[in-house]
Amino acid sequence: MTGKRYGYGRVSTDDQDLTIQREQLVRHGCNVVLLEKASGKSREGRPELEKIMSVIGKGDVLVVCKFDRLGRNMLDMLMISEELKGKGANLISLAEQIDTSTAMGNAFFQITGIFAEMECGRIRERQREGIERAKAAGIYKGRPPSIDYREIRRRAANGETPTAIAKALGCARQTVYRALSPDVAA
Repeated sequence: MTGKRYGYGRVSTDDQDLTIQREQLVRHGCNVVLLEKASGKSREGRPELEKIMSVIGKGDVLVVCKFDRLGRNMLDMLMISEELKGKGANLISLAEQIDTSTAMGNAFFQITGIFAEMECGRIRERQREGIERAKAAGIYKGRPPSIDYREIRRRAANGETPTAIAKALGCARQTVYRALSPDVAA
């Protein structure tokens, strides 16, 4: 008897669409399709993936459109694969045409995960280089402060406690302490 086919789709940001992934997973016979908008950098904060992992069992298959939808971190991807293996389930990626129920598929899965993690690192490097160039050119100034430090200092000078200031301005107490630090410019 063959088990269920669970489809899992993910995008990183709210403005991205899951329609294509949903259609592919349904077309490839997934009985259950769960989708979410969450970062793939770690397994945390991905409730739909956790739902699948809590019910998937022997003979079942987790299907993803691409391995990078499962995760960008090789360790997380390997842990998910091992957890599936421990439950008697397998993993299939449609784009890479890899099925971890075979020795060759499992090897290709690990190689693909390494490349996905490497690409994520390269993206971070390019982003960091771009920010450094923009800073050197005077273009990048960082994110503007969301809290007015002058208002924090004014309230503190009037005798308000850091806790009261944080509550009134809707910020963390740490932000208040940072604004009151002598190392922070006015």
